[in-house]
Amino acid sequence: MTHDEIIRQFNLHRPACIQTLNGKVLAFSPEKGELSMQFEPGLNCCHSVDIVQGGFITAMLDAAMAHAVLAVEKFQVQVSSIDINVSFLRPTRAGKYVAVGSIVKLGKTIAYLKAELFDAQGELTASATSSAYLSRKTEKKSVGDAGA
Repeated sequence: MTHDEIIRQFNLHRPACIQTLNGKVLAFSPEKGELSMQFEPGLNCCHSVDIVQGGFITAMLDAAMAHAVLAVEKFQVQVSSIDINVSFLRPTRAGKYVAVGSIVKLGKTIAYLKAELFDAQGELTASATSSAYLSRKTEKKSVGDAGA
């Protein structure tokens, strides 16, 4: 599966939470273990006037980190967050953002991740680190393989 096919797969099958944030995958760099997503949270994601609620900011960062793992692992894992630590560095207002998620360390069952959220002017508005549990998909054995 090429990195273009991976991007296409993500964008064809966007879950509701990504759709709510008007999100899509922009780029994937397998060499860096890095994935970029564009988001455009609207006023429906704001808690006052035009400031995006922190949970939505966390969701954008979390999505970029999880998508980076899914892309590197070619969809052969499920990613469950163990913890997420977010730093809100400046107000994140309704509008266009790019979240860049990357893998710090990838093990068999645990991944250490980081992400940054940039506004349209390239200013960093939030960052996150996370550890995640990986459930690896295994091949199902047929009846004839029971003893293997």
